[in-house]
Amino acid sequence: MNYNPGLHILSEFSSEKTEQLSSFHDCKALFNCLIETNGLEKVGEVYHDFPNGGFTAIICLTESHLSIHTWPEFKLATFDIFLSNYQKDNTQKVKDIYEAVLHFFEGIEIQKTEVVR
Repeated sequence: MNYNPGLHILSEFSSEKTEQLSSFHDCKALFNCLIETNGLEKVGEVYHDFPNGGFTAIICLTESHLSIHTWPEFKLATFDIFLSNYQKDNTQKVKDIYEAVLHFFEGIEIQKTEVVR
């Protein structure tokens, strides 16, 4: 039996939306919406705003995880999403969530790595 664990996207993007890069509140609402819309199950989450701006967020899912780290002073963010294919192929969901995050931040992709596990 062959098993393909799933698609993992790791990216770095720039954004002029420094207000959204400065605090996790709007991003948290986006992540909650994307998780619900895509039928994913959250098992834990940590969001943290840094005193001088920027935030980090890591959401553990039964399907795996997503995370973001921002540096508004550099107009920069990194984003990471992996959804396991244990019960079904989640490849399109990974791509859709990635595109939704880029759209939300009006991000310009600097680099993206797709790892097919």
